[in-house]
Amino acid sequence: MTTVEGVVPAGRSGAGAVRARRPLAARIVARTGGGAVRVFLVLVALFWLMPSVGLLLSSLRGPQRIAESGWWQVFSEPAQITWDNYSHLLSNDKVMGSLLTTAAITVPATVLVVVIGSLAGYAFAWMDFPGRDGWFLAVVGLLVVPVQVALIPVAKLFGAVGLFETTAGVILFHTAFGLPFAVFLLRNFFAEIPRELLEAARLDGAGELRLFTRVVLPLGGPAIASLAIFQFLWVWNDMLIALIFADSGNPPVTVALQQEVRQFGNNIDVLAPGAFLSMVVPLIVFFAFQRQFVSGVMAGAVK
Repeated sequence: MTTVEGVVPAGRSGAGAVRARRPLAARIVARTGGGAVRVFLVLVALFWLMPSVGLLLSSLRGPQRIAESGWWQVFSEPAQITWDNYSHLLSNDKVMGSLLTTAAITVPATVLVVVIGSLAGYAFAWMDFPGRDGWFLAVVGLLVVPVQVALIPVAKLFGAVGLFETTAGVILFHTAFGLPFAVFLLRNFFAEIPRELLEAARLDGAGELRLFTRVVLPLGGPAIASLAIFQFLWVWNDMLIALIFADSGNPPVTVALQQEVRQFGNNIDVLAPGAFLSMVVPLIVFFAFQRQFVSGVMAGAVK
């Protein structure tokens, strides 16, 4: 008996032929059992969450307890849990102000990259202009430029124009280095939109702006959400750029916590909850948009 996939022995049934064509990964999962795979994945997830859980429990212990024993002692002595560390954190104006500074840097840097990257990605994908392919190759080439190469030239430039040690300077730096990846990602995603769909919208009288806002953006939602998550996490967790270009008197949270490390023995009651709080915000953003993130990754994989 002949099938589309090839020749199947005469004694093999139709179900056997379908089973033979199943992917190797599917056959392995079927043989090992779905329950065993789920247990393994849960164990892997718990392993990766262990540092976060340890940091949380450490932030709920007193400074003396932290110095004497590990965070796992909480399970044997739950009475040592206290909220005093978070009370000290809330009274620390420097660390709390640094969280606001980080938000003031991260949100604009993310929005600018998403907006400019979406417009540029649409232009490179569906608009004809002189040198389009050459400009796109130049953008792709910028992906391999390391951040460290630009630190000194950009520092001199910002110093000359008055942007050094300012929030605006940090935002511009993150935006500039986030745009090449944004343009590359969104251009490739937008280019997979069926041309017939765009031509039908043009026949209905839609201009480029309306075509971009009413057709391209809704279809590119998963890719845009993935880009926003990547950019937000990169900017929020950045320390190198903040350490060099941010205002030393009003630094982001990564720099503020690094300055607390210099007095580690005295400020552990502020450092532990501050580190956990700075980690919780990216986790909230990721879990809030995880469905869009997975959709964008899967769509890119299929395409």
